[in-house]
Amino acid sequence: MTDPAPAVRPARPHFSSGPCAKRPGWSPDNLPTDALGRSHRSKLGKSRLKEAIDRTRALLGVPDDYRIGIVPASDTGAVEMAMWSMLGPRPVDMLAWESFGEGWVTDAVKQLKLDARLLKAPYGEIADLAAVDPSHDVVFTWNGTTSGVRAPNADWISDDREGVVICDATSAIFAQALDWAKLDAVTYSWQKVLGGEGAHGVLILSPRAVERLESYTPEWPLPKIFRLTKGGKLNEAIFEGATINTPSMLCVEDYLDALKWAESLGGLEALHGRADANAKALHDWVEGADWIDFLCANPGIRSNTSVCLKIVDPDVAALDDADQRAFVKSMEKLLEEKGAAFDIGGYRDAPPGLRIWCGATVESADIEALGPWLDWAFAEAKSSLS
Repeated sequence: MTDPAPAVRPARPHFSSGPCAKRPGWSPDNLPTDALGRSHRSKLGKSRLKEAIDRTRALLGVPDDYRIGIVPASDTGAVEMAMWSMLGPRPVDMLAWESFGEGWVTDAVKQLKLDARLLKAPYGEIADLAAVDPSHDVVFTWNGTTSGVRAPNADWISDDREGVVICDATSAIFAQALDWAKLDAVTYSWQKVLGGEGAHGVLILSPRAVERLESYTPEWPLPKIFRLTKGGKLNEAIFEGATINTPSMLCVEDYLDALKWAESLGGLEALHGRADANAKALHDWVEGADWIDFLCANPGIRSNTSVCLKIVDPDVAALDDADQRAFVKSMEKLLEEKGAAFDIGGYRDAPPGLRIWCGATVESADIEALGPWLDWAFAEAKSSLS
């Protein structure tokens, strides 16, 4: 017989890596409704979108000469827009150490058929950053949401680079320090560190990126939702709140609510501190558990948001891949039935294991309360092994 279930549950058992937990104290009653049912092109609608852009710039410390635009289709749409609009005039280094980075490789090689060089690493490790060629364009995912591996810094990106750097920063931004001078197209979605809603992306462009857009026309046709230029010049309206297609004004209000919450905490430094504290709380529990470990062994490149874990208990680790995944599923089911943790299974393409979101909208007390529940669920699931 296993030990009884822990007495204390996480107050908010939301540990999904996207959409992520809403901010503490969130309620739909906090969201203004005067822009709902109004055109996003009305004076009111455009002012809300412009406010979202302006607050984003202030919170993230985005340089004044960088453009910020709200674009369709979440982070995926923002990355695709940058790749399809900007890549082609020179070779590109594609960095991949998890599934989303692999997805951008597929775009570059199979869809756009670019002169691409792949720099790849297995789950839990990172690509050879020193091998990046400064004469090439670069595409990389700063924080591997499905591997728990992040870039340690941007020192490997040359100040004298000739190409543009496209950075998928969706599970890094607001939780990890980005070096804006090294990045030319930065993308993210609202649904990660700030706990916003899905389906909307943000694209941040440096002057170098704008120069590329205005001096280069891809040889392939671009769908309307990818078109960033008009008459050979950047469509500045996109970066002033005139979105390419219709956004959800309710989601815009929700994003504004999250930005204001972040400001009330003390801004970006406070968000970083919350994510770091959550990751430390999870680290402390892992250090005391003998059945689980980090998928990423190197603390210097380990994520503080999408923390990925592997089961190292010999009996479970000896199971084949399918049986290990079934074991994890049984743990998930137990925890969900008890209301102790939701959506903590590893990504479908990643090695079998758990993934715990530690972004800024999660409370450290809930991470601390989660640990004993994970121990309990593991013991329960293992007791059922034949």
